[in-house]
Amino acid sequence: MKWESINKFLSTAGINLLSGIAVLAIGMFLVHWGMKLLDRYESKVKIEPTLRGFIKNLLRILLYILVILTAVSTMGIPLTSILTLLASAGVAVSLAMQGVLTNLIGGFILLLFKPIRVGEYVKIGDNEGTVKSIGAFYTEMATFDNRHINLPNGSLTNTAIVNFTREGTRRLDLTFSVSYESDIDQVYEALKRVIAEEKAVLPNPEAAVNLDKCGDSSLDFSVRVWVGTADYWPARFRIIENGKRALDRAGISIPYPQLDVHMK
Repeated sequence: MKWESINKFLSTAGINLLSGIAVLAIGMFLVHWGMKLLDRYESKVKIEPTLRGFIKNLLRILLYILVILTAVSTMGIPLTSILTLLASAGVAVSLAMQGVLTNLIGGFILLLFKPIRVGEYVKIGDNEGTVKSIGAFYTEMATFDNRHINLPNGSLTNTAIVNFTREGTRRLDLTFSVSYESDIDQVYEALKRVIAEEKAVLPNPEAAVNLDKCGDSSLDFSVRVWVGTADYWPARFRIIENGKRALDRAGISIPYPQLDVHMK
């Protein structure tokens, strides 16, 4: 009689276990397939890309939780027992989930106040790059050399964020150092000609060339121009190169650091 009871229990538990595993596998597949389908048609949905990424991440997490709870229930494990277990381990669970909840709340704050958006070029702490996505828990950035960085949303709400894209224009600051023997008027003329020939430079605000500093071994001229955000780096490289060529044509030398030593 006992063996019959044991066999009956094992057969029932085994069926429930297999059913739960089947529900879990099928549910995970359906969630994965559904998210792929959503990725295919998301461009047709008129939702801001920043909000779209957050909703997708949150929806994926909720669906996975639903699948897991359904599988557990199919296995014959009462959900009330699981909730009771979680409640009894509330302190440990709350400590373990503290970072997760902080990141989730940080994601909501980023969506609400929008200090950054997808596609913007920003600097956050020591990290600088283009925002690729803002998820439920992490924000993904891509650097110039195509390194992907995942930053916890919770840390972003407590860190200074420098947004280079939001205003649409940026001021480009450059310094050209020339020797003390150089003719100042020739330097002004050469650098202003370079600025006038650079098409990316905006007419307003007006560009400025000034003698900024009399250094230890050189005269330092500052060049300040305004360009579109997308033109910042190309314009910077062109102005530096063309400025060097213009100074060379004018016979103006760029000095090496010098140190005069007087012996007594």
